[in-house]
Amino acid sequence: MVETRRATRDDIDTLYDLTKGIAKFHNQEKYVVTTKQEMLNSGFTKKPKFGALIAELNSQIAGYLSYTWNYSIWNGCEYMNLDDLFVLEKCRGHKVGLHLMRHARDICKEKNIALIRWEVENHNTKAIEFYKSLGADLTEKGIFRWDLKKSG
Repeated sequence: MVETRRATRDDIDTLYDLTKGIAKFHNQEKYVVTTKQEMLNSGFTKKPKFGALIAELNSQIAGYLSYTWNYSIWNGCEYMNLDDLFVLEKCRGHKVGLHLMRHARDICKEKNIALIRWEVENHNTKAIEFYKSLGADLTEKGIFRWDLKKSG
C-alpha cells in the first residue's frame, strides 16, 4: 500500500538522503551542495522556500517529490515547479510516483493552481513515458545553469 504525506522537520534525514539518492542516480552528486541544516532553514519555517512530499510503501520510505512555487509571465499565473521526483529502485513498479504526482496535483488544486512544470533528462525514457501517461506535454527547451559563484 502506498501512502503519501507532506514532509515535516522530522523527515530531514530522509529528505536529505533521498535528495542525495536522486543525484547519485543521475550521476550528479557533485551538484548537491545543500546541507540538512540549510534544508531545515529553507523548507520548514513559517514561509518555506520549498515543499516536499514523502511516499511510503507498506510503511517503508519509498520516494519523494520536492517543489517550489513560481510565476510565469507567459501564462500569467503562478505554478508549481516540480524540482525532484524520485522513487527508490526497490519500490519502482508499485505506482509510488503516480501517488506522489497525484498528491502534488491535489496541492495545486487546493491553491487554485492549474500548472505544474518540471524538467526531465531527454534520455530518461521511462520517466518521459510516465509523465506522458499523466497527460503532461514535453517541450523541446534546453536548460542552462549559470553558477555565479564560479564565474564571477
